[in-house]
Amino acid sequence: MIAFLGVCALAFVYQTEIVMKLERNRQDASQDFDKHIESISNISTDASNLERLNRWNAAFRMFQERPVFGWGPGTYSFEYAPFQHAHEKTIISTNMGDKGNAHSEYIGPLCESGVLGLLTFIAIIICVLATGFRLYYTIKDNQTKKLVLVTLLGFITYIVHGGLNNFLDTDKASVPFWGFVAMLVAIDLYHKNGEEVMINQSEPQK
Repeated sequence: MIAFLGVCALAFVYQTEIVMKLERNRQDASQDFDKHIESISNISTDASNLERLNRWNAAFRMFQERPVFGWGPGTYSFEYAPFQHAHEKTIISTNMGDKGNAHSEYIGPLCESGVLGLLTFIAIIICVLATGFRLYYTIKDNQTKKLVLVTLLGFITYIVHGGLNNFLDTDKASVPFWGFVAMLVAIDLYHKNGEEVMINQSEPQK
């Protein structure tokens, strides 16, 4: 009780300084947010955005050369350098083949595995989404339904973000994607097993 009263007393004494500090933090956060929004759409001077466009263009040129089977999984960083154009390069471009990817979960498979690879990846996404929505609309238990919804929203967030970046080629960073998939599959199997048990119990004993 004494400690609580002491904290209240200090807050009252320094209330002006506290309010000013909070206002300053709020203003700084607002300015940082505005800068982030401006950076997203800046494709004229932002090196990161320009480099992303450079990687995409190189990936499309690679796809045009080998459209069916691509260049092989995981080969983009080693093969894309010759497909860059000088006027598209940025201060962070490299010709060493030692880093980087296509910065897209869709363009990456397109150039590395061709049309077949992209269609396979899209098929996986469609199957997972179909399973998630089916579970959400068929499961009766509210807690499980909420878990499915949260997992499905997380998966959708990842695949939308995947249009601008890719992490599936990094084992630790790909955990969310495959984690969401595994959770939906596990819930689906559990749900099916539960239905089978109920059917077996409802059948008359012979």
